[in-house]
Amino acid sequence: MILGIMMTDIIKKNPHLEWVASSPTESFRWQTHDFPCSIARWNYHPENEIHLIRKSTGKAFVGDYIGEFGPGCLTAVGPNLPHNWVSDLEPGEIAEERDVVLQFDAALFMRAGAIFPEVKEIIPLLNAWQRGLQFHGETARQGAMLMEEIGNAHGFHRLVLFLALVRRLAQSSERTPLASADYVPNLDQDAPRIIQKVMSYILDNFKDTVSLSEAAEIAGMGESSFSRFFKKNSGNNFVDYVRKLRVSHACRILSETNMPVTEVCFEVGYNNISNFNRHFLAEKGVTPSQYRRVSARKFTAEASG
Repeated sequence: MILGIMMTDIIKKNPHLEWVASSPTESFRWQTHDFPCSIARWNYHPENEIHLIRKSTGKAFVGDYIGEFGPGCLTAVGPNLPHNWVSDLEPGEIAEERDVVLQFDAALFMRAGAIFPEVKEIIPLLNAWQRGLQFHGETARQGAMLMEEIGNAHGFHRLVLFLALVRRLAQSSERTPLASADYVPNLDQDAPRIIQKVMSYILDNFKDTVSLSEAAEIAGMGESSFSRFFKKNSGNNFVDYVRKLRVSHACRILSETNMPVTEVCFEVGYNNISNFNRHFLAEKGVTPSQYRRVSARKFTAEASG
Protein backbone atom coordinates (compact mmCIF):
# COMPACT_ATOMS: atom_id res chain seq x y z
CA MET A 1 0.00 0.00 0.00
CA ILE A 2 1.15 3.52 -0.64
CA LEU A 3 1.92 5.23 2.65
CA GLY A 4 5.40 6.29 1.74
CA ILE A 5 6.12 7.60 -1.74
CA MET A 6 2.64 8.94 -2.47
CA MET A 7 2.22 10.56 0.94
CA THR A 8 5.76 11.89 0.74
CA ASP A 9 5.06 13.58 -2.56
CA ILE A 10 1.66 15.13 -1.94
CA ILE A 11 0.80 15.49 1.73
CA LYS A 12 2.50 17.61 4.30
CA LYS A 13 4.59 20.04 2.42
CA ASN A 14 3.94 23.65 3.24
CA PRO A 15 0.27 24.06 2.29
CA HIS A 16 -0.32 25.15 -1.28
CA LEU A 17 -2.65 28.08 -1.99
CA GLU A 18 -5.33 26.83 -4.36
CA TRP A 19 -7.04 29.33 -6.63
CA VAL A 20 -10.73 28.44 -6.89
CA ALA A 21 -12.20 29.83 -10.11
CA SER A 22 -15.97 29.62 -10.43
CA SER A 23 -17.88 30.19 -13.62
CA PRO A 24 -19.50 33.66 -13.89
CA THR A 25 -22.80 31.82 -14.41
CA GLU A 26 -22.51 29.92 -11.09
CA SER A 27 -22.37 30.95 -7.44
CA PHE A 28 -20.26 27.95 -6.39
CA ARG A 29 -17.84 25.41 -7.87
CA TRP A 30 -18.70 21.69 -8.10
CA GLN A 31 -16.20 19.20 -9.48
CA THR A 32 -14.92 15.65 -9.29
CA HIS A 33 -11.34 14.48 -9.51
CA ASP A 34 -9.28 11.34 -9.47
CA PHE A 35 -6.61 10.36 -7.00
CA PRO A 36 -3.78 10.93 -7.41
CA CYS A 37 -4.02 14.17 -9.35
CA SER A 38 -2.39 17.59 -9.31
CA ILE A 39 -5.01 19.25 -7.08
CA ALA A 40 -5.16 16.42 -4.52
CA ARG A 41 -2.47 17.82 -2.25
CA TRP A 42 -1.90 19.62 1.05
CA ASN A 43 -3.63 22.91 0.21
CA TYR A 44 -5.80 25.73 1.49
CA HIS A 45 -8.03 28.41 -0.02
CA PRO A 46 -10.24 31.28 1.24
CA GLU A 47 -13.42 29.48 0.16
CA ASN A 48 -15.45 27.02 2.23
CA GLU A 49 -15.31 23.45 0.95
CA ILE A 50 -17.59 20.43 1.21
CA HIS A 51 -15.71 17.24 0.36
CA LEU A 52 -17.13 13.78 -0.35
CA ILE A 53 -15.08 10.59 -0.77
CA ARG A 54 -16.78 8.21 -3.20
CA LYS A 55 -14.29 5.36 -3.11
CA SER A 56 -11.06 4.09 -1.49
CA THR A 57 -9.73 4.29 2.05
CA GLY A 58 -6.79 6.19 3.45
CA LYS A 59 -5.65 8.97 5.75
CA ALA A 60 -7.22 12.39 6.21
CA PHE A 61 -5.18 15.47 7.16
CA VAL A 62 -7.19 18.54 8.21
CA GLY A 63 -5.19 21.16 10.07
CA ASP A 64 -3.47 19.25 12.88
CA TYR A 65 -5.95 16.37 12.63
CA ILE A 66 -4.86 12.94 11.36
CA GLY A 67 -7.47 10.24 10.84
CA GLU A 68 -8.87 7.53 8.60
CA PHE A 69 -11.46 7.86 5.83
CA GLY A 70 -13.51 5.55 3.66
CA PRO A 71 -16.31 5.72 1.06
CA GLY A 72 -19.05 8.13 2.09
CA CYS A 73 -16.76 10.31 4.21
CA LEU A 74 -18.29 13.81 4.14
CA THR A 75 -16.29 16.76 5.46
CA ALA A 76 -16.75 20.53 5.63
CA VAL A 77 -13.60 22.65 5.65
CA GLY A 78 -13.50 26.33 6.57
CA PRO A 79 -11.52 29.11 4.88
CA ASN A 80 -7.72 28.83 4.86
CA LEU A 81 -7.67 25.50 6.72
CA PRO A 82 -5.01 23.22 5.16
CA HIS A 83 -6.35 19.79 4.19
CA ASN A 84 -5.71 16.67 2.15
CA TRP A 85 -7.01 13.11 1.76
CA VAL A 86 -4.48 10.45 0.74
CA SER A 87 -5.74 7.06 -0.45
CA ASP A 88 -3.95 3.79 0.19
CA LEU A 89 -3.33 2.57 -3.35
CA GLU A 90 -1.00 0.18 -5.07
CA PRO A 91 1.78 1.76 -7.18
CA GLY A 92 0.29 2.99 -10.45
CA GLU A 93 -3.30 2.52 -9.23
CA ILE A 94 -5.78 5.37 -9.77
CA ALA A 95 -9.06 5.89 -7.94
CA GLU A 96 -11.09 7.48 -10.74
CA GLU A 97 -13.49 10.25 -9.71
CA ARG A 98 -12.68 9.54 -6.08
CA ASP A 99 -13.83 12.94 -4.82
CA VAL A 100 -16.76 15.27 -5.18
CA VAL A 101 -15.72 18.77 -4.15
CA LEU A 102 -17.96 21.81 -3.71
CA GLN A 103 -16.40 25.20 -2.93
CA PHE A 104 -18.06 28.54 -2.23
CA ASP A 105 -17.34 31.95 -0.76
CA ALA A 106 -19.22 32.59 2.51
CA ALA A 107 -19.63 36.21 1.40
CA LEU A 108 -22.21 34.83 -1.00
CA PHE A 109 -24.61 34.52 1.94
CA MET A 110 -23.83 38.06 3.10
CA ARG A 111 -24.74 39.44 -0.31
CA ALA A 112 -27.83 37.26 -0.58
CA GLY A 113 -28.87 38.26 2.95
CA ALA A 114 -29.10 41.88 1.86
CA ILE A 115 -31.99 40.84 -0.39
CA PHE A 116 -33.33 37.76 1.39
CA PRO A 117 -32.94 38.28 5.17
CA GLU A 118 -33.74 34.62 5.85
CA VAL A 119 -30.41 33.62 4.32
CA LYS A 120 -28.50 35.38 7.10
CA GLU A 121 -29.31 32.60 9.57
CA ILE A 122 -26.73 30.40 7.86
CA ILE A 123 -23.79 32.79 8.35
CA PRO A 124 -23.14 32.21 12.10
CA LEU A 125 -23.48 28.46 11.62
CA LEU A 126 -20.64 28.45 9.08
CA ASN A 127 -18.23 29.63 11.78
CA ALA A 128 -18.10 26.05 13.11
CA TRP A 129 -16.47 25.01 9.84
CA GLN A 130 -13.27 26.87 10.78
CA ARG A 131 -11.89 23.73 12.43
CA GLY A 132 -13.23 21.33 9.81
CA LEU A 133 -16.17 19.00 10.50
CA GLN A 134 -16.72 15.37 9.63
CA PHE A 135 -20.38 14.35 9.39
CA HIS A 136 -21.95 11.08 10.43
CA GLY A 137 -25.18 9.12 10.31
CA GLU A 138 -28.16 10.42 8.40
CA THR A 139 -26.49 13.77 7.81
CA ALA A 140 -23.61 12.12 5.96
CA ARG A 141 -25.97 9.98 3.89
CA GLN A 142 -28.30 12.83 2.97
CA GLY A 143 -25.37 15.17 2.37
CA ALA A 144 -23.73 12.70 0.00
CA MET A 145 -26.98 12.31 -1.94
CA LEU A 146 -27.35 16.08 -2.27
CA MET A 147 -23.73 16.40 -3.41
CA GLU A 148 -24.39 13.94 -6.22
CA GLU A 149 -27.73 15.55 -7.17
CA ILE A 150 -26.08 18.95 -7.46
CA GLY A 151 -23.68 17.55 -10.04
CA ASN A 152 -26.60 16.47 -12.23
CA ALA A 153 -28.70 19.61 -11.77
CA HIS A 154 -28.70 22.92 -13.61
CA GLY A 155 -29.81 26.49 -13.13
CA PHE A 156 -32.18 27.40 -10.33
CA HIS A 157 -32.69 23.77 -9.29
CA ARG A 158 -28.94 23.43 -8.77
CA LEU A 159 -28.94 26.51 -6.53
CA VAL A 160 -31.86 25.20 -4.47
CA LEU A 161 -30.04 21.91 -3.87
CA PHE A 162 -26.88 23.79 -2.87
CA LEU A 163 -28.78 25.86 -0.31
CA ALA A 164 -30.45 22.72 1.05
CA LEU A 165 -27.05 21.04 1.44
CA VAL A 166 -25.43 23.96 3.24
CA ARG A 167 -28.43 24.34 5.55
CA ARG A 168 -28.49 20.60 6.34
CA LEU A 169 -24.82 20.54 7.24
CA ALA A 170 -24.82 23.84 9.11
CA GLN A 171 -27.67 22.78 11.39
CA SER A 172 -26.58 19.19 11.97
CA SER A 173 -25.43 17.88 15.33
CA GLU A 174 -24.12 14.65 13.72
CA ARG A 175 -20.62 16.02 13.35
CA THR A 176 -17.14 15.82 14.81
CA PRO A 177 -14.68 18.77 14.85
CA LEU A 178 -11.33 17.86 13.33
CA ALA A 179 -8.57 20.43 13.89
CA SER A 180 -7.96 21.36 17.51
CA ALA A 181 -9.52 24.56 18.84
CA ASP A 182 -6.16 26.31 19.21
CA TYR A 183 -4.77 25.29 15.81
CA VAL A 184 -3.47 28.24 13.81
CA PRO A 185 -2.26 27.31 10.30
CA ASN A 186 1.05 28.58 9.00
CA LEU A 187 0.18 29.92 5.56
CA ASP A 188 3.52 31.53 4.78
CA GLN A 189 4.37 30.40 1.26
CA ASP A 190 8.00 31.37 1.88
CA ALA A 191 8.39 29.00 4.83
CA PRO A 192 11.50 26.79 4.60
CA ARG A 193 11.21 23.65 2.53
CA ILE A 194 12.87 21.73 5.35
CA ILE A 195 9.48 20.68 6.67
CA GLN A 196 8.94 18.61 3.52
CA LYS A 197 12.04 16.51 4.21
CA VAL A 198 11.04 15.97 7.84
CA MET A 199 7.48 14.91 6.99
CA SER A 200 8.84 12.53 4.37
CA TYR A 201 11.13 10.99 6.97
CA ILE A 202 8.24 10.47 9.42
CA LEU A 203 5.82 9.06 6.85
CA ASP A 204 8.42 6.67 5.47
CA ASN A 205 9.52 5.38 8.88
CA PHE A 206 6.65 5.63 11.38
CA LYS A 207 6.14 1.84 11.30
CA ASP A 208 9.72 1.37 12.47
CA THR A 209 11.93 3.83 14.34
CA VAL A 210 11.43 7.60 14.23
CA SER A 211 13.56 9.86 16.41
CA LEU A 212 13.52 13.56 17.17
CA SER A 213 17.30 13.71 16.96
CA GLU A 214 17.37 12.25 13.45
CA ALA A 215 14.55 14.53 12.32
CA ALA A 216 16.40 17.53 13.74
CA GLU A 217 19.53 16.43 11.92
CA ILE A 218 17.60 16.19 8.66
CA ALA A 219 16.34 19.71 9.31
CA GLY A 220 19.84 20.94 10.09
CA MET A 221 18.76 22.28 13.47
CA GLY A 222 19.32 21.67 17.14
CA GLU A 223 16.59 19.65 18.80
CA SER A 224 15.04 22.60 20.67
CA SER A 225 14.95 24.82 17.59
CA PHE A 226 13.58 22.00 15.51
CA SER A 227 10.81 21.26 18.01
CA ARG A 228 9.59 24.86 17.81
CA PHE A 229 9.87 24.81 14.02
CA PHE A 230 7.91 21.57 13.68
CA LYS A 231 5.14 22.73 16.01
CA LYS A 232 4.71 25.95 14.05
CA ASN A 233 4.47 24.20 10.70
CA SER A 234 2.42 21.09 11.56
CA GLY A 235 0.26 22.17 14.50
CA ASN A 236 1.62 19.25 16.56
CA ASN A 237 4.79 18.71 18.48
CA PHE A 238 6.97 15.97 17.04
CA VAL A 239 6.12 13.22 19.52
CA ASP A 240 2.37 13.90 19.29
CA TYR A 241 2.44 13.84 15.50
CA VAL A 242 4.15 10.46 15.38
CA ARG A 243 1.76 9.10 18.02
CA LYS A 244 -1.32 10.32 16.12
CA LEU A 245 -0.10 8.77 12.89
CA ARG A 246 0.62 5.43 14.56
CA VAL A 247 -2.64 5.30 16.50
CA SER A 248 -4.60 6.27 13.40
CA HIS A 249 -3.02 3.42 11.48
CA ALA A 250 -3.72 1.07 14.39
CA CYS A 251 -7.40 2.06 14.31
CA ARG A 252 -7.58 1.05 10.68
CA ILE A 253 -6.04 -2.37 11.37
CA LEU A 254 -8.26 -2.98 14.41
CA SER A 255 -11.39 -2.10 12.44
CA GLU A 256 -10.63 -4.12 9.33
CA THR A 257 -8.72 -7.18 10.53
CA ASN A 258 -8.61 -9.75 13.33
CA MET A 259 -4.91 -9.21 13.92
CA PRO A 260 -4.15 -9.65 17.65
CA VAL A 261 -3.62 -6.40 19.52
CA THR A 262 -0.05 -7.38 20.34
CA GLU A 263 0.75 -7.76 16.66
CA VAL A 264 -0.96 -4.47 15.86
CA CYS A 265 1.31 -2.85 18.42
CA PHE A 266 4.44 -3.97 16.57
CA GLU A 267 2.92 -3.33 13.12
CA VAL A 268 2.51 0.40 13.81
CA GLY A 269 5.97 0.96 15.26
CA TYR A 270 5.68 0.23 18.98
CA ASN A 271 7.96 -2.29 20.68
CA ASN A 272 6.15 -2.21 24.01
CA ILE A 273 2.50 -3.19 24.43
CA SER A 274 2.14 -1.09 27.59
CA ASN A 275 3.24 2.06 25.76
CA PHE A 276 0.95 1.24 22.86
CA ASN A 277 -2.06 0.76 25.12
CA ARG A 278 -1.28 3.94 27.06
CA HIS A 279 -0.84 6.06 23.93
CA PHE A 280 -3.93 4.58 22.29
CA LEU A 281 -6.02 5.31 25.39
CA ALA A 282 -4.70 8.88 25.58
CA GLU A 283 -5.53 9.49 21.92
CA LYS A 284 -8.88 7.67 21.60
CA GLY A 285 -10.22 7.47 25.15
CA VAL A 286 -10.54 3.67 24.96
CA THR A 287 -8.16 0.72 24.84
CA PRO A 288 -7.37 -0.99 21.51
CA SER A 289 -9.57 -3.95 22.45
CA GLN A 290 -12.47 -1.67 23.39
CA TYR A 291 -12.04 0.24 20.15
CA ARG A 292 -12.26 -3.00 18.15
CA ARG A 293 -15.46 -4.02 19.95
CA VAL A 294 -17.07 -0.61 19.41
CA SER A 295 -16.06 -0.64 15.74
CA ALA A 296 -17.56 -4.12 15.30
CA ARG A 297 -20.87 -3.05 16.90
CA LYS A 298 -20.99 0.07 14.77
CA PHE A 299 -20.37 -1.93 11.60
CA THR A 300 -23.12 -4.42 12.53
CA ALA A 301 -25.58 -1.61 13.28
CA GLU A 302 -24.85 0.17 10.00
CA ALA A 303 -25.14 -3.07 8.02
CA SER A 304 -28.49 -3.94 9.59
CA GLY A 305 -29.77 -0.38 9.11
